[in-house]
Amino acid sequence: MKLSFHGAAQTVTGSKHLITLKNGKKLLLDCGMFQGRGNETDSLNREFGFDPAEIDYMVLSHAHIDHSGLIPKLVNEGYKGKVYCTYPTKDLAQILLLDSAHIQETDAKFINKKRRDANKSALKPLYETQDVMRCLIRFVPKELDEWHQIDEDIQLKFTEAGHILGAAVVNLKIKEDEEIKHLTFTGDVGRYNDSILKSPAPFPQADIIICESTYGDSLHDDAQVSEEEFIKVILRTCFEREGKLIIPAFSVGRTQELVYILNRLIESGNIPSLNVYVDSPLSTEATRITYNHPECFNKKLLKYMEHDENPFDFSTLRYITDKESSQDLNQKKEPCIIISASGMAEAGRVKHHIANSIQNSRNTILLAGYCEPNSLGGRLKLRPSNVIIFGEEYQVKAEIAEIKSLSAHADYEDLSQFLACQDPQLVKQFFVVHGEPEVQEHFKRRLIKKGFVEVYIPAPHQSFHV
Repeated sequence: MKLSFHGAAQTVTGSKHLITLKNGKKLLLDCGMFQGRGNETDSLNREFGFDPAEIDYMVLSHAHIDHSGLIPKLVNEGYKGKVYCTYPTKDLAQILLLDSAHIQETDAKFINKKRRDANKSALKPLYETQDVMRCLIRFVPKELDEWHQIDEDIQLKFTEAGHILGAAVVNLKIKEDEEIKHLTFTGDVGRYNDSILKSPAPFPQADIIICESTYGDSLHDDAQVSEEEFIKVILRTCFEREGKLIIPAFSVGRTQELVYILNRLIESGNIPSLNVYVDSPLSTEATRITYNHPECFNKKLLKYMEHDENPFDFSTLRYITDKESSQDLNQKKEPCIIISASGMAEAGRVKHHIANSIQNSRNTILLAGYCEPNSLGGRLKLRPSNVIIFGEEYQVKAEIAEIKSLSAHADYEDLSQFLACQDPQLVKQFFVVHGEPEVQEHFKRRLIKKGFVEVYIPAPHQSFHV
């Protein structure tokens, strides 16, 4: 059996890992889009590094675009098999992929107008809305914690990953030469004691592990401490300076967590009541889907819902979907909180809100999750004096604040707890993916100290025999 790594290899985006059996069968784990890689992003997404028509099966760990975003292109270029995932992942993937197609169509239209003026040939989007609809019929949802027979040689079992709604660890039993090999792909691992979701679950003993490492060298702040810091940022920005608090937030997971926290803070009197806007059609739809999957909620949230039926709604909260209302927010002078996508501030409505607010010292831009270093969010984390947005230079006069504990990714202690169900001596090969190179090296050293022997950090398109 051969493993090859065609994305999320020494980077955190574009997750794609290909398993090739001795009999020629090929199974693809995730088919993600590269994001936030500057000028090379488009070229990275144009070439898979393998022939989609040769893939027999695909398993999707979760719906985030850096794990699912190239599935329509995969189908367009010849993939004819099924896409196995959990039920919530299927629901979320539909809205995320349709949104991705819409963004590409809009961007292509804008770019091609400039190219026509310069007598250059038009660029095609990676895929369009109709391509998404064609790929969605291939999604086959499966329940957690049950073994599912994919064919005579492959069995699949999803276990809880705790990262976002529906995120799952992929466990495979693969039969080769009468021997059963156990391979686990973690996808993205979530936090223990998440405010909304169940914690990551133990998974079956594996021979081969492919593990994410996004925060493999760091510890998140304590959740209680970060909530206190969040309160301070709100009070400082909205009540002392009477400014706007702009929060770039991923539509899935982060937005719902922020809304739930604000609901509790206002209800408890920890902050005075104020207007909160979720400015994103995608976030609005993702919140609806989240509410419809209470089987994913932890006991604490289910207990809270006994007295507050909808934790993602309160009297001063407004979900905004239309463009005009979004633009009106930029004209408002009163203090408020605006939560808007994208989470890395690389695209979407939040980029406009940042451009409108960043030169006013009354305002704050609060970064509440991972940002790829080349993204706008990643650049703002460096607290620059100036920043380029939409090709124009802006002075950074607004406060730049950061809360790390709201990350949906496990830190190294979470990852250690997650991996504690494994006997390191029985794991023959361990592959570290989905992380920046220096972080991965740090995480690799920790793994070796814990007894894992053969630990590898694959390079892009590198192959290994397992």
